[in-house]
Amino acid sequence: MDRLFYIARYEEILNGETTDIYFNRTVEVLKAAGLDKVKVRAEFHVVNLPRGYKWAVFAGLKEAVTLTVTKELPITIYAMPEGTLFKANEPIMVVEGNYADFAVYETTFLGILRHYSSIASKAARIKKLAGNRTCLFFGARVVHPAVQPMVDRAAYIGGCDGVAGVVGAKLLGIKPSGTMPHALMIVFRHATGDHTLAWAWFDKVMPNDVPRIVLVDTFLDEREEAMMAAKLLGNRLYGVRLDTPSSRRGNMEAIAREVRWTLDLAGYKNVKIVISGGVDEDEVIRLRDVADMFGVGTSIAFPPSVDISMDIVEAYDEKSGRWIPITKRGKLPGFKQVYRCRGTLNDQVVPWGSEPAPCPDGSRPEPLIRKFVEDGKAVETVPSDADIRDYVLKQLEYAEM
Repeated sequence: MDRLFYIARYEEILNGETTDIYFNRTVEVLKAAGLDKVKVRAEFHVVNLPRGYKWAVFAGLKEAVTLTVTKELPITIYAMPEGTLFKANEPIMVVEGNYADFAVYETTFLGILRHYSSIASKAARIKKLAGNRTCLFFGARVVHPAVQPMVDRAAYIGGCDGVAGVVGAKLLGIKPSGTMPHALMIVFRHATGDHTLAWAWFDKVMPNDVPRIVLVDTFLDEREEAMMAAKLLGNRLYGVRLDTPSSRRGNMEAIAREVRWTLDLAGYKNVKIVISGGVDEDEVIRLRDVADMFGVGTSIAFPPSVDISMDIVEAYDEKSGRWIPITKRGKLPGFKQVYRCRGTLNDQVVPWGSEPAPCPDGSRPEPLIRKFVEDGKAVETVPSDADIRDYVLKQLEYAEM
């Protein structure tokens, strides 16, 4: 093996080597038949969203554009802005160009958009349910390290307030977020006989801008350890973390309410309750009244798949100079536009160039599909990651679960 890990190199991605073999064979056949200059429009869309999903978050456009522009692929890309909440059977991206010029990139484009959109959509759902509670992404440990930064970015633009991954946070331009592991508590207990010294040394060593959030479920009852931490650190204690309840007696809501009551009774109402360990949508709904912060990992890192597919919907006829709608059965042919009424997710999908119906208030809905790349050159800049996240959060205000 010519590499340390089973990961693709930059040049292999850019050169279209991260593809399914049948696309290589398709290009060979088209070239041999003299059909490598057939120009098409290929639409990316989702036929069915995951069970229970009314919408998903379109993510990954930045990397699709970066690949196209870096490689100078002779194609044009139309798309919804990254971070747009979309519904089933809506075009989210369209690639225009000679099919043979981008066929081998279908796998890569789909892999980028599917993976990003699946994670960002789940993060958005968690954040929507959490409301004004802080949601941190703790999923770096459940994915291959090669894709940690990508997973962190997807979770962040989907709505998470922070990420624990060091490299991911660095690329996002934010500070990584985290607390302390059980291992720290165990080492101090073994070496000194007093696991609470882990809290004291953490407070002594960490910079002032690192919140003092301590684990309070390692050796003793959570209520008892929470009070010990509060007395030891006083007003420097920011929060207590309750983790992995299933390994003990299980009822996290009862545990959290008991800890909250005890801290409040002792005058520590400012201390936050942080809950992690197997958190998913049901846990967020059940615990959001007692939790101040959630640490969510696996449920976001391994979400239901947003199954984006790509289909040719138009082909260019050289003789007539017109685009001809064409697609396989079960798909809607033709280049399309998506219009949305401001402040809603009420959309209309219409043939490109057609006028939409007015919004209920009489205003004209806004078109969502825009041109981002023309003949391999960027014509619109993808916003910053922070701006994309803000865009998602704004839409979540009126999105229904």
